[in-house]
Amino acid sequence: QTPLNLALGLQKNGVNIIGTSPQNIEIAEDRELFSEMLNKLKIPQPPNGLATNETEALAVSRRLGYPVLVRPSFVLGGRAMQIVYSDAELAHYMRFAVEASPERPVLVDKFLEDATEIDVDCIADVGQFSDPRREGTIVIGGVLEHIEYAGVHSGDAAMVLPPHTLSPRIVNTIREYTHAMARELKVIGLMNVQYAVKGDIVYVLEVNPRASRTVPFVSKAIGVPLAKLAAQVMAGKTLAELGFTEEIWPKYWAVKESVFPFNRFHGQDILLSPEM
Repeated sequence: QTPLNLALGLQKNGVNIIGTSPQNIEIAEDRELFSEMLNKLKIPQPPNGLATNETEALAVSRRLGYPVLVRPSFVLGGRAMQIVYSDAELAHYMRFAVEASPERPVLVDKFLEDATEIDVDCIADVGQFSDPRREGTIVIGGVLEHIEYAGVHSGDAAMVLPPHTLSPRIVNTIREYTHAMARELKVIGLMNVQYAVKGDIVYVLEVNPRASRTVPFVSKAIGVPLAKLAAQVMAGKTLAELGFTEEIWPKYWAVKESVFPFNRFHGQDILLSPEM
């Protein structure tokens, strides 16, 4: 996450940034630009709003209806991310958990209860080609289904690859949305997407044009070194040159589970939450 936050400033100071362009990283990271992109691509997202103070946060939450998921912008590990169920909880959060301002708005999302969360890691070289006739290649590395309901941070959640309860139609929708966003963001290298599936609707929660902590797990599960290939793509190679153009769907289930050394974290709440 740190390189994403630094990329635009580095580029403005003359540093050559390889991989996905800082302008396209900004589209994925900036809530308003991101919403515009999803609307353009006709991809659903949970109803949401921005707040720069307590009054605005209360207004947005009442409009969306509780529960809502609140979090600061540009954070790592779900820091200070919380599910809030009432005006009183929200007021406490805005006063004590975050420093809100026009430069650092708080993101407020309608929290989808009892939804299934999905992580997707993909690799693409679509930003390599200035020739519009050459579309480039997008390959999904893995579609991981969370065991816990949506609302547990992806760093803590148990996951299964390939997904074990999703219908082929839902998986195809996830595949289509991932390809559409990678193409729109002209991704060069890795991209991680987090989805929530509720009923028959696939919602996009967030997109990060970078590696994620699931990439090493996915690489082991499918037998392809995704980070190594992504580094070569960022340095100018194409996926066709590297020989990785087809999605691999394992004939077995790979399960990721987190180990929590709570004896080292005295006083920590052992309930899993949006904060890792």
